[in-house]
Amino acid sequence: MTKLTKGATLPDATLLRMGEAGPEGVSMAALTKGRKVVIFGLPGAYTGTCSTAHVPSFARNADKFRAKGVDEIVCVSVNDPFVMKAWGEATGATKAGITMLGDAGSEFTKAIGMEFDRPQAGLYGRSLRYALYAVDGVVQQLNIEENAGQCEISGGETLLGQI
Repeated sequence: MTKLTKGATLPDATLLRMGEAGPEGVSMAALTKGRKVVIFGLPGAYTGTCSTAHVPSFARNADKFRAKGVDEIVCVSVNDPFVMKAWGEATGATKAGITMLGDAGSEFTKAIGMEFDRPQAGLYGRSLRYALYAVDGVVQQLNIEENAGQCEISGGETLLGQI
């Protein structure tokens, strides 16, 4: 599929998070319906730039996003919900109120055209680095990094300034 564009409606997909009773499905359509949501995607939990730059940029700006009316901040990675829960706790994302969702089968990532492979790094079916702001499921702002190893235009500060 072609990459997601500004003005497009986010496709529905079921992502996973850890609930009290274990993994539970989260419908992207239900999550975004009638709400203002920030979603940022990245190549992988516990990877360098993702852990040291991308997640922290949203964690340190979480209150500022909420002050601008954002209902939820969501981190999406092609990982399982167990890893996403542990990573959210390790990075402070959970404490900052960021929802950590695993796109284990890359369903959402593929549907928005953000899938890539980097065999030399052992990354297959992973997500490009991006950040978006959606209102009622419609993309209002979209920032995609050309190089998944960088976090410049997809960082929290950039998206915050665009809302």
